Amino acid sequence: MRKAGLRGVMRGKVVRTTVADAKAPCPLDRVNRQFKAQRPNQLWVSDFTYVSTWQGFVYVAFVIEVFARRIVVWRVSSSMRTDFVLDASEQALYARQPKRNELVHHSDRGSHYVSIKYSERMAEAGIEPSVTSKGDSYDNALAETINRLYKAELIHRRALWKTRETVELAALEWVSWFNHHRLLEPLGYIPPAEAKANYYEQLSSQAIPA
Repeated sequence: MRKAGLRGVMRGKVVRTTVADAKAPCPLDRVNRQFKAQRPNQLWVSDFTYVSTWQGFVYVAFVIEVFARRIVVWRVSSSMRTDFVLDASEQALYARQPKRNELVHHSDRGSHYVSIKYSERMAEAGIEPSVTSKGDSYDNALAETINRLYKAELIHRRALWKTRETVELAALEWVSWFNHHRLLEPLGYIPPAEAKANYYEQLSSQAIPA
């Protein structure tokens, strides 16, 4: 890499944004660090991170489909209200229209994800909730990995971010690149969009009578 004039991206230290609510009832951890799925819309993971701007902190939430490691939706907000992460999930539900009782949604036990409002919406959509154990980032490792890649490959490569709008535009470009061009080792070094297309192509070929 040095001979080719290339330099690797360094991932920064993790700053926790999870604020647990000890009084809120928590669903079980139905993933147990096994971030695998046999089909699309079987398992989603969610988390959010922060970006420092001249206007203050902004927060970026992701909903990731585990099967193809594809970012389903992302959302930028100036606050960490429950509506922020709920809006991201609403967009994911609208985009994918998952079948009832066939999807598990996994997150950390931050107060946003275990709030009554969020839990009621998941139940209404027929989604099985899953929440990590207390204070262990490995229990939501896939979502944490996406956060770190986003920070390392985009946010930390620019010295200063002026506004929320600049973060939103850059996030739009990065997510599109990630989904359609970034090669991921767990997928056999193909991008998420190709992994998903291969699944449906195989499914279609199997449905054709011999």
